[in-house]
This record gives sequence, structure tokens and C-alpha cells, in this order.
Amino acid sequence: MSESALAEVVRTFVTDAGLEWEMGARSNEFVVVLPGEKKLKTVVSLVVSASALSMSAFVIRNPDENHHQVYRFLLRRNLRMPGLAYAVDASGDVFVTGRVPAGGVDAAYLDQLLGAVLAAADEPFNELLAMGFLTSMRKEWEWRVERGEPLHNLEAFRALLERPGDPPPAAR
Repeated sequence: MSESALAEVVRTFVTDAGLEWEMGARSNEFVVVLPGEKKLKTVVSLVVSASALSMSAFVIRNPDENHHQVYRFLLRRNLRMPGLAYAVDASGDVFVTGRVPAGGVDAAYLDQLLGAVLAAADEPFNELLAMGFLTSMRKEWEWRVERGEPLHNLEAFRALLERPGDPPPAAR
């Protein structure tokens, strides 16, 4: 498949799927936003070349703590991911990446691929945050409780963060 033909397959798919997208800074780069549940959105870079489609999506920033535990967790998940893998950049930020031959890419494959990318970024998101940022989340929780600030963005972690005397969910 030619580079322009593959670019058209990608463009048609993301448009027909109703996904938010725009052209990226690189030649034939599509930047696609996938809506999630735990991670509200995952931004995926799809780069088309004559021989392959490469993808990369940010998962979490460099963990503040428990690097060994976070990376072990991700490496174990790598064993179950179809054509994708977690990777760490020079800053320690975590991405999910992959590269597939251009010839096999069609709308059905793109649907499966983007679904797998979204699952890789969204499904473990809260668990990764709890492993890599628990101390920061505890400080944020304490600060919010002391000032009577809303706790809604930390509710998923209430069981880990709540202290005796903290307001119940309905009290806010």
C-alpha cells in the first residue's frame, strides 16, 4: 500500500469514527483523541510511512515513587498486548507504542488497534497513579479536605486516601 493510500485509510477511519483529530507536526502524522473512562482522554500519534504505521500514546508522566513496581507492572502487561508495548522516554514518561506493516492496515484493523491503545492507556490508569503518585495524592487530599475543596477528582482513590474524620462523599 502506498503512503498516500494508507494516509487516506487513516483519515477516512478517524473521520467516519467521529474521533477528534488533526494533522500533526510530522509528515503524515495524525493526532487522534480517544475518549476514556479512567483517563479522560488518550492522545495518539499515528505516523504513516510507505512501509508502516507507527503509533505512540502518552500514558503517565514519570512516576514520583515506586518506579520498580510501576515498570514491573507495565512489563507484565506487555505480555498480553497485541502488537503494542509500553515504553519509557528519556524523561521517564510512560507511553504505549507500536509499529505495524502498512499492507495489513484497513478500517477494521485501525478499530482494533486504537481500541487496544485505549485499553492500554485507560484500563491500568488508576492503578498506575496509585503506585507511582500515592504520596502526592495524599498531600492533595489533605490540602483539599483542610480547605473544604471538592474531592471529586480523587474519589476513585478514596479508599487509599481517606482519614478518620474526613467528610463523607455526600457532604461535599
